Amino acid sequence: MPYRRTEQVVRKLNARHDAILAAARALAAEGGIGSVQIAPVAERAGIAAGTVYRYFPAKIDLIAALVAVQAETEMAALDRAAEAAPGPLSALAAAIATFAARAVANPRLAFALMAAPVEADLAPVRASFRQTIAAAFAQRIRRAIAAGHLAEQDAALASVTLIGGLIEGLVGPLAPIANGDPATRRAQVQMLTLFMLRGLGIIDARARGLVVQIALPREC
Repeated sequence: MPYRRTEQVVRKLNARHDAILAAARALAAEGGIGSVQIAPVAERAGIAAGTVYRYFPAKIDLIAALVAVQAETEMAALDRAAEAAPGPLSALAAAIATFAARAVANPRLAFALMAAPVEADLAPVRASFRQTIAAAFAQRIRRAIAAGHLAEQDAALASVTLIGGLIEGLVGPLAPIANGDPATRRAQVQMLTLFMLRGLGIIDARARGLVVQIALPREC
């Protein structure tokens, strides 16, 4: 008779899997993707390195799983913000502001996932995160164009340009440091959101009320 895992065993395995990814995420937030190594992850998770290898045979597998989970988390946040908006243009503005707010709330993790230099074999894995977010913005841009709120434009090109501007303006090496002050960080998010909307062709975004007070999460 084949062995069948009990619910308790499955829960334990899932909890250990989640603990490994949480440790990897914490290390990435502290020191970038390069800090995500099997031994430090195991130590942070409180388990043996061999246990990590049973879940993730190689570092690239661990990082791929981390990137996939973070992409899913970001997509869910963008979708929630957009779906709560009254129309396609407001949905686009909400998605931009939400992405910016989450990036500035955890700048090291955002930079690690979006722009920090990585080893050659990790570049395609890490690029998948950026591609996922870009596709989400492109979809929102196309909806706003179809509704007549934006001029016809290359949505794919606009989306990657938008992401590049947000990352460089909020968490890149030259981005101004907000020193943890919520008011300053909120102002940065609002300014960059307005800037991106203007770049898409919405000159009067502030007058239209497309950028409202943004609640910054403590950590994303």
